[in-house]
Amino acid sequence: MTSSARTYDKRPSIAAGSGADCAVGWADIAARIRGDRARVIAIETYPGVRTDDLHALAHELHCDELIDVSRALFPADEISHITYESVGDDPVFGHMSARRLESLIDAVTLSELRAQVERAQGSVVVFGIGASLVAPEAPVVYCDLPRWEATQRLRSGGANLGLDNGDDHYGAKYKRAYFVDWRVADLHKRSLWPRMKWIVDTTDSTTPKLVTAESVFAALHTAATRPFRVVPYFDPAPWGGEWMQDVCDVGREQPNLGWCFDCVPEENSLLLRYGSVDVEIPSIDLVFREPRALLGETVHGMFGAEFPIRTDFLDTIGGGNLSLQVHPQIDYMREHFGMQYTQDESYYILDARDGAAVHLGVRDDVDRDAMVDDLVRAQHEGIRFPHERHINILPARKHDHFLIPAGTLHGSAAGTMVLEISATPYIFTFKVYDWNRPGLDGRPRPIHLDHGLANLAWERNTARYAQERLVNRVWEVGTGDGWVEERTGLHEAEFIETRRHWFTAAVPHHDSGRFSVLNLVEGDSAIVESPDAQFEPFVVNYAETFIVPAAAGAFTVRPGRPGARCATIKAYVRCSP
Repeated sequence: MTSSARTYDKRPSIAAGSGADCAVGWADIAARIRGDRARVIAIETYPGVRTDDLHALAHELHCDELIDVSRALFPADEISHITYESVGDDPVFGHMSARRLESLIDAVTLSELRAQVERAQGSVVVFGIGASLVAPEAPVVYCDLPRWEATQRLRSGGANLGLDNGDDHYGAKYKRAYFVDWRVADLHKRSLWPRMKWIVDTTDSTTPKLVTAESVFAALHTAATRPFRVVPYFDPAPWGGEWMQDVCDVGREQPNLGWCFDCVPEENSLLLRYGSVDVEIPSIDLVFREPRALLGETVHGMFGAEFPIRTDFLDTIGGGNLSLQVHPQIDYMREHFGMQYTQDESYYILDARDGAAVHLGVRDDVDRDAMVDDLVRAQHEGIRFPHERHINILPARKHDHFLIPAGTLHGSAAGTMVLEISATPYIFTFKVYDWNRPGLDGRPRPIHLDHGLANLAWERNTARYAQERLVNRVWEVGTGDGWVEERTGLHEAEFIETRRHWFTAAVPHHDSGRFSVLNLVEGDSAIVESPDAQFEPFVVNYAETFIVPAAAGAFTVRPGRPGARCATIKAYVRCSP
């Protein structure tokens, strides 16, 4: 293990203002809102915000008339019918919704509620999803939370947008949120930015926090011009290990952790610091608000307001094998799921134990029919799949890099700590075998054999493909005083380029007007600096992922301790051959 010191920062923050800019607690929040003296106030919410929290805020506002707009939504069965096009019948996969919130709201009821607001004599508070549509001229108080917290609430009995399905299986609720709720809510939120007066962080219901939308937007503008980190979150998995518990100081009281999402802006959050108070907002808001400054003009032109690179940790040290899996090839992704790009990825090995391995591609002598038969029998009869007969088992060592373009059968084996670098749409994983083990809920994990076999690239075998084109394609591309730059592999099917820098002195980075994502894979700490003082020095610790926006310009990275040997792995979008 590179660093014995537990320096990994689990709560990185971005300076945003003074403590006076922030109200904490429902009473103080309501007092700040009442000071605006608006007769009508619209309290909008993101899916997952608790109804009890809305009632607590509404109560503290002491209005003359309170209007709950939830009844404007169509009945649950009608919403299910309307959104079936996106949800479908598959237990995991659907089709990305492009619907607006208005399509889920009854126009007659909406008109009646608008008339009720007009007739009201005194102060009015309209609250709930769609409140801004009922009171189209009112200032908006937006109650928000990051998706990782919305996910936890679904796990603990929360319901989907417009449904009373809290008792449904978590997987079904998450799928609906991913394909429908969050898509609808993001479109609606972005349309409201010109009207937002206040933003309320409801991540912790016991300590809600309010700041002005103007202050948040200013902080996001600043964040898009300098290095930053999103807030990582950790999740257990049936194959989870113990490395993150030690290195990331998560604690042994946690169950074995399989995941750390340390750069997935759709899921992660940003902490905006106001004095000693941290306000937590979805990090995807930065992508939506500042796409050109964050991504760069060229990458924004390719992907729009989407962050196309993600990194996460997969920990099997002291755990078990990941499932054998395949990601959809691009035509399949577009036809079946409505996505314009797919999940190409790579495994960078942060750490490995003796005997660690990665499953990658099929063997040279594979018998396709026999392998398919064995997979079918494993799925339906519960017998062991003889993976060693069909699948390459490649040794994995610290700092190895395995490339995994879509269609490649793969999975990390026990004993590895993987930094996964991939394209963003991570939900599209087709498991073809999962070692006959249950999920954390005790239920069998879904197997997607038909999808997997339809996308499996059989030509990616040992001698002719995997070893030559997918493993440690490393060559030196640059040197300087105290540093070496290596290209660690770029498969022609992937749009992500990766570069590793070994350094004992400052390394110059010039990324041609595009963003980059880096992780400190060797060394206790490093310092990121701007040669022309565009931003203040930024300190990163071992295993931390950080983002350098396009607008930050050129930067350098040097060891935190003079002369120490360090390394970063950098990922960025390849904009030209």
